[in-house]
Order: sequence, then C-alpha cells, then structure tokens
Amino acid sequence: MTSVQQWNQPLGSADLVVVGAGIVGLAHAVDAVRRGMSVAVVERDERATGASVRNFGHGCFTAQDGDALRYALEARSRWLRLADEAGLRMRESGTVVVARAEDEYAVLEEFRAARGGDQVVLLDAAGVARRMPVGHGVLGGAWLPMDIRVDPRQAAHAIADWLALQGVRFHWATTAHTIEPDLVGTSRGRIRAGRTVVAVGHDVDRHFPELAEQAGVRRCALHMLRVADPHGRAIDPAVLSGFSLLRYDGFGVCPTRAKVQDRLGADHPELIDIGLNLMFTQRPDGDLTIGDTHTYATTLDPFNAEALDQHVLKETARLLGVERLTVRERWRGVYAAADRPFLIASPMPGVRVVSVTAGIGMTTALGLAPEVLDDLLR
Repeated sequence: MTSVQQWNQPLGSADLVVVGAGIVGLAHAVDAVRRGMSVAVVERDERATGASVRNFGHGCFTAQDGDALRYALEARSRWLRLADEAGLRMRESGTVVVARAEDEYAVLEEFRAARGGDQVVLLDAAGVARRMPVGHGVLGGAWLPMDIRVDPRQAAHAIADWLALQGVRFHWATTAHTIEPDLVGTSRGRIRAGRTVVAVGHDVDRHFPELAEQAGVRRCALHMLRVADPHGRAIDPAVLSGFSLLRYDGFGVCPTRAKVQDRLGADHPELIDIGLNLMFTQRPDGDLTIGDTHTYATTLDPFNAEALDQHVLKETARLLGVERLTVRERWRGVYAAADRPFLIASPMPGVRVVSVTAGIGMTTALGLAPEVLDDLLR
C-alpha cells in the first residue's frame, strides 16, 4: 500500500476524536467515556512521552487561583475515582511548604488566613521535620492536606490502559495531518469525527500556527533530575520551598510575597533568572524527583546548560541538609506557556484546541475537560 493509499484508508468513526494522549487528551477521553460516547485517540508516539510523564506527579490543587483553582478542586475528586478504577499509584499525602525565612512564614500565615485551616495547616520547625528531612535554618512551614501525588511514569499509561478496556480505540504511532470539522486525517487513514479535541500541548503551533501566535504560546523547558534519597526515609508529601511561593498564583493574595520576591532577587539573582522552583517528590522506589528551572522560547535551544542542573542540585542538597546528591537520571521537561494558564479555542465548528499553558496539566486537566465537552456538545 502506498503512502497516499494509506492516508486515504478509512479508520472508522467516533463521537469524539482526541488528538494527543497526554494527560489533557486523556482527561477528555475519560469524561467522554463517562458520557457514553465512542472515543478514538490519535497519538504520534507509541506511548505518552511528553510533559505528562516528565513531571513531579504532584496534584498541586491548593496553590492555584481563579479558574485553575476551580478546575483543580474538581480534578481532585476525579483523580480519586480514577485511581480506584485504573489502578493508579496515588497518595493523598498533601504538600509541605518549607519556610526558611520570616517573610516566607508570613506568606504562609497570610495564605492560611485566606484559605482557612481545612486547606492550610501551619507547622513549626519540628512539625516540618516530622514530615521530611530538613537542613539548617528551617523556621516552620505549612501542610496543604488536599494535595495528592501520583507516579507520573505510571499514571498516563494506566489511564490509557483503562480507557482501552472501556472501548476507546487508540491509534498509537499515528500522526494527525489534517483536522476538519468532521474529519481527522492521519498518517494511517481518515477518522470520521462527531467532535474533535486537539490536545497536543506546546505543539499546538504545528497544527494551528496563527492561533498559537495570537495566544502567545511558547515552549517552557525545565531541568529536572532523579537523585538517590540521601536520608533513606519515606517522604510522603510533595515538598515546596520559598522559591515556590513565587511560582504559584494562589500565593499572589499574600501581601508579603513581594518581600520574598525582593529578598530572593537580591540574595540569589541567578536563581530568580533561571526561574527556579525548588521542590521535590519521592518516587515509589525511594529516589527523589527534584527541580526545576524555567526557560521560555518558541523554539528551544537544543543544548542543556550544566550550570542549571548544578543550581538545582546545590539548592536541593542545602534544603535537605546534605553536602551532595547522587544523580540517577537527568531530563528536560517541556510544556506550553502563555500569558494565561489555559488556551481553549474553536478554530472551526466541532473542534476545540485545548492546552494547559502553565505547567499544571496534571493538576487541572480532569476538571477542565468536562467544561470543554459541555461547551463542545452544546
């Protein structure tokens, strides 16, 4: 069969065709299945290999704001249900935010006042130490009990396996070439589509370049590493730091955050310049996923600067109170970034382009998808 004949080969039809099998695409497939729709998923790789498997596995619900908070809170209950159904490794472990300066602790006090004791529990230094190993200078912190952790290297694959059992047809190693109101043309043939969701993350410009330009979509590259746990103990929660206070919109309601920004900018300008979000989670095997840095461009430089990894390693070691860390793996995560956290667009009838443009796809996608489908099916 020639390539032209293969491209014209019919691949059936579906009420919903999803382009992209990352967490955003899978979230739309999950919600469609729950509505009783037939679903086909087109994914260019043999399995999900992008941002959905390269992240911390952190459901960082509490630190969101606005629409992201609304989607996140809805996503939380959906993660709990899906974990049971799909056999996900999930922990309702919460998040510890470590304060190593008075202004950082003041931000956490303000955050608790804004959100209440159900969402934010203040900790003294001993309370932090009970939950994680700490270095010198920890004044206290906060525990965010609503947050969860999943294994990102297992979650997307387990969800896809569960969806397949529900009758979803996956077209792996298949590239979507053309998208029309009722048809998706792929490298293996044509699929008739009642509705279509294009969820290709930062690659939205590959399909709809003008839309991506208008939305200001860029790529954000993250330096992340897997290291051996230097203390050999279980660390149940995700762990954030003072640098994290500058990265999550939920903390924007706290007046003292500006002081944290000014102090860290004066004391550690090189870390602010690289967009450090000093945090980590523990993997099922005990190793730690640490990171991360943020570099933005429409087309990313293909070369990784070792200095960025060294900053992450040094600051994580200091947070944990050790001299050095043993690196097991290094990688670059890439996600879509824009001025707003979500891109939801209708380039043609019956088609929605959906991208989480703030690095919070794992946190929000399961709550975002039902609203997108409500609108698409209306």
